[in-house]
Amino acid sequence: MKRDHVESSNVESIGYDTSTRTLEIAFLNGAVYQYFDVPEAMYTEIMNPGISKGEYLSRNIKGSFRYSKV
Repeated sequence: MKRDHVESSNVESIGYDTSTRTLEIAFLNGAVYQYFDVPEAMYTEIMNPGISKGEYLSRNIKGSFRYSKV
């Protein structure tokens, strides 16, 4: 999946597959996670330059969606 680099102290890049509604997050420590059935609107929100990526993940993604470490 193609990911775009983001400015974050914890997240390196973020990608999204609209056909499967899969959000992929690559962290600076090298870990990559895929979150499933994430609405496209949430991907749009997290990619907003004014949004803290780590804070958004903690508040809206982690614990709310099925995930898998890649």
